Amino acid sequence: MIETLRVELGERAYDIRIGSGLIAQAGAEIAPLLKRKRVAVITDENVAALHLDALQSGLAAEGIAMTALTLPAGEATKSWPHFTRTVEWLLDQQVERGDIVVAFGGGVIGDLTGFAASVLRRGVRFVQIPTSLLAQVDSSVGGKTGINAPQGKNLIGAFHQPSLVLADVGVLGTLTARDLLAGYGEVVKYGMLGDESFFEWLEQNGPALAAGDEALRIEAVRRSCQMKADIVARDETEQGDRALLNLGHTFCHALEAATGYSDRLLHGEGVAIGCALAFETSARLGLCAQEAPSRVRAHLRDMGMKVDLADIPGDLPDADALITLMGQDKKVVEGQLRFIMARSIGDAFVTADVDRAVVKSVLEDALAAC
Repeated sequence: MIETLRVELGERAYDIRIGSGLIAQAGAEIAPLLKRKRVAVITDENVAALHLDALQSGLAAEGIAMTALTLPAGEATKSWPHFTRTVEWLLDQQVERGDIVVAFGGGVIGDLTGFAASVLRRGVRFVQIPTSLLAQVDSSVGGKTGINAPQGKNLIGAFHQPSLVLADVGVLGTLTARDLLAGYGEVVKYGMLGDESFFEWLEQNGPALAAGDEALRIEAVRRSCQMKADIVARDETEQGDRALLNLGHTFCHALEAATGYSDRLLHGEGVAIGCALAFETSARLGLCAQEAPSRVRAHLRDMGMKVDLADIPGDLPDADALITLMGQDKKVVEGQLRFIMARSIGDAFVTADVDRAVVKSVLEDALAAC
């Protein structure tokens, strides 16, 4: 069963295809986009070892030739040196404006490749084949591309929409349990920000989804992508509603910077902790009932996920230092840090009217438990 969603962006609209076996049929999916039967693929060492041969076979079935660049796995690859290497490799491959570049990997590869495609010859088309749950439900959809800077995460980049997204849930079985749950942090975020019924569905089905139920995984990816596609269609460049997708991310990005973008904290783990902190802050501000953060934390705990700052190994900066790191967030407007707060599960909103003292107290209490 293959589900198809459409991201409605006028002339730049594209399909998200969700199901099992899409890598094996990648040639048939991509062929209609090609002017000549060749593609340049960017991947990482982990994905290449597991899945690159399958992708090459899927493309070859339609007579499509493939060249591939394999980069190191990990967040550190979203950097100027690897971006430069990628762009120069694509030029060496004589990739033309009419060609397709394929991002084959998780969010790091998707973000880096999309940014490279956005600037190569002033813009070439690219296809996302996300291989992690996190990338399938979040970073592969919506056209945000970029790399990290020493000053913060995703501060260098461009909006560049893919021409197609192929989300093959069959590859999720090769993820570690930790990586799968990190991706689940982005899935459950959608329920928290705009759909309480989806959150309830995840409370009921999350454990079976994590255990490997493919039909549940397809449904979770479909519902997550549908919510994101609807928001992106309304607000492509994050002038309004799209900022809701950053629920938990203001805290998350500060924590990622504090841990050096290392495997001490995966992005989806930071999102889960950030969502718990955002709901706790909302409750202390009187925006939502205390039952909401308690329910969020209970579900994350039931899934075996990181929930608290105490779950992050190693030392963390103090509350003031974390708030300073938040100041580098892309959601700062005219010097004011915008937060995504919640009135309840399924009802989030964007605001700059958040008392810094309350944020500090939430962080101090969380750090005290470490």
